[in-house]
Amino acid sequence: MPGRSGKAYRDWLEEGGEALRAGVKVATLDPFHGYKNAIDDQLDDATAVLDAFHVVKLGIQAVDEVRRRVQQAMHGHRGRTNDPLYRIRTILRAGAERLTNRQRARLEAAVLTDERHDEVYLTWQRAQQLRSAYYAPSMTEGRRIAEKVLASFPTCPIPEIKRLGTILKRWRDAFLTYFDTGRASNGGTEAVNGLIELQRRITGGFRNRDHYQLRMLLTGGGLTRPHLR
Repeated sequence: MPGRSGKAYRDWLEEGGEALRAGVKVATLDPFHGYKNAIDDQLDDATAVLDAFHVVKLGIQAVDEVRRRVQQAMHGHRGRTNDPLYRIRTILRAGAERLTNRQRARLEAAVLTDERHDEVYLTWQRAQQLRSAYYAPSMTEGRRIAEKVLASFPTCPIPEIKRLGTILKRWRDAFLTYFDTGRASNGGTEAVNGLIELQRRITGGFRNRDHYQLRMLLTGGGLTRPHLR
């Protein structure tokens, strides 16, 4: 697709023809109104779902923003290797369920070094609450958590969480619809995009478009044996 704008997406859907558009039943998207407008315009029968990957990413970004703000207020800079919060930045971006006992101990120790770190820890807890909606054992439980997020985040005294809550409230229907569509997500696509971006950084770019396309197909598993004959 030529570009990431709403217009580019709408034009791509239009050019794809009726058969393509009729086959789309669920459309996952990040919180960008250009995409939503294109879906509403071109996909009459499709259900729009706010993508879980991007929602969780918004929570991680909120934690990063609060950490940097607190570090700036305390030290006059965003973070250096000897700052307790900076040293746990990777832990703060991880899911709580993936932390080892040692990582949990490091997190708790960093938070306890100064009461001003509490705001970062509270933001991390809210981000984990948001994440837990997608890891709940059932769609019913996940939706219950998501509705709690919608009810509490917009009034949170931490500005970054309040702003996140405002975004999710604006996208309420698409956010909650995830729990009615069998976990519809862009996760697979985002994983391939990550591999492509990694290869682009490693190689430093390609001058030949055909070589670039071939390398990306190899990286993403898009070449099958018939292509290689």
